[in-house]
Amino acid sequence: MDPLVKPKPVARTWGDIRRDWPLLTAYQRFETGVGLILTLVIAAVVLVALYRLVVGVFDTLVLQALNPLDHGVFQKVFGDILTVLIALEFNHTLQVVLARERGAIQIKVVILIALLALVRKLIVVDFYAVSPAFLAALSALLLSLGVTYWLMRERDDRLRPPPPNRPPSGTAL
Repeated sequence: MDPLVKPKPVARTWGDIRRDWPLLTAYQRFETGVGLILTLVIAAVVLVALYRLVVGVFDTLVLQALNPLDHGVFQKVFGDILTVLIALEFNHTLQVVLARERGAIQIKVVILIALLALVRKLIVVDFYAVSPAFLAALSALLLSLGVTYWLMRERDDRLRPPPPNRPPSGTAL
């Protein structure tokens, strides 16, 4: 990249998107439109899930006076919280795409969202109601996604230059 050429400002708000619309290619317009629609859909899902979470927690813990330390109650509440967090992370990923900071597919984020979803499943599953094969498959999925994410991070860390105030690794202090 030529250091004399200023990078194009990234669209971060609705006004920025409207400002940059004439400069976008047809595909960039399509991608931006799809991203906006998906953002609205995910936002609606997050709002409904959050509403149901609040009502469910209030009903379970206040009206029914159930113990939050009871394993079943904890699993349900924590599973619902993780569902909302997964949807929020997915929506955040779409915001990055809309800002055109990265491409539409961010594989590391997809892997992290998949890990969150599998961890949520692991938390809410009743170990007595599922087969050992199911637990082994879930464990293998978690392990393989974790290793994949770790390998991708290692690669990115090797490609990233060291910070200016730290000596490169492998040098004596």
